Amino acid sequence: MTLAPELAARVEFRADVIAGLSRHPRSLPCKYLYDARGSALFDRICTLDAYYPTRTEREILRRSARAIAGRVGRRVRVVEPGPGSGEKAVLLLEALDAPAAYVPIDVSASFLAACCARVRARFPRLAIHPVEADFTAPVRLPPDDGAASTLVFFPGSTLGNFEEADAVALLRSFAATAGPGGAVLLGVDLDKDPSVLERAYDDELGVTAAFNRNLLERIGRQLDATVDASAFEHRARYDRTHRRVELSLVATRPTVLSVGALRVPFAPGEAIVTEHSHKYRLCDVIALSRRAGLSLERAFFDPRGAMALCLLRAGA
Repeated sequence: MTLAPELAARVEFRADVIAGLSRHPRSLPCKYLYDARGSALFDRICTLDAYYPTRTEREILRRSARAIAGRVGRRVRVVEPGPGSGEKAVLLLEALDAPAAYVPIDVSASFLAACCARVRARFPRLAIHPVEADFTAPVRLPPDDGAASTLVFFPGSTLGNFEEADAVALLRSFAATAGPGGAVLLGVDLDKDPSVLERAYDDELGVTAAFNRNLLERIGRQLDATVDASAFEHRARYDRTHRRVELSLVATRPTVLSVGALRVPFAPGEAIVTEHSHKYRLCDVIALSRRAGLSLERAFFDPRGAMALCLLRAGA
């Protein structure tokens, strides 16, 4: 018997939570940070002065979208895994020469609807084909509308949330979607001063802390769980060895987190890792891309060199 999508998602969520809390060190997949409340909090984070990635990537797009368009050519189909609000897609589509179609991919039907509404309002004649799916798994795409080529658009430095092997696998999947002669436009956050990074992920207003703690609150809301989210505090630390920011929830007092039959005691100082955000050098991007069957054609930077949009070409 096939489960309804909502029930299947909840079953997967419960299984992932139990698995993550059963291992050492304890961890939870970062994709579960983004329920409706988590996504709303993340939208607030993107407006904060300390959080540079969103506005920096917009700046790169405004400065370089026409140069990118010149390289990918006309009648391109844009496939965007995890499109968010669709704002960055609009900036890209505005610069492209007669784009053939836009294909956003997301697990949330409501997020897809909002994204498509934004893009359709700006491009009422553009073919838009939303796909409700988890983009980290193989996705069947709709017909290409006679596109000359496919461009996979993956901004937001989201690749940094994946461990190395998973990042390569994801890029390999994107290369397959792009097809021979197609391309991937990849946003990456470049390695920089740890104080800048830690401030971006631990703002003074506590919005990121609320975003992180909401994961525990979501577990309490949606699963057969008992959890006191107030017993945990948000922590963001830069790991220089692995060049990544590690987000975690750290117990401040003795507490017990229970999910179904699983009962996990926490002593003060014990942590649950909720996200890794890897920061790259350009040589890292080149190496990961090569392993995935992609080659770096051009990188576009902001004036401060904080981030890059990398145009990667799929093999012929």
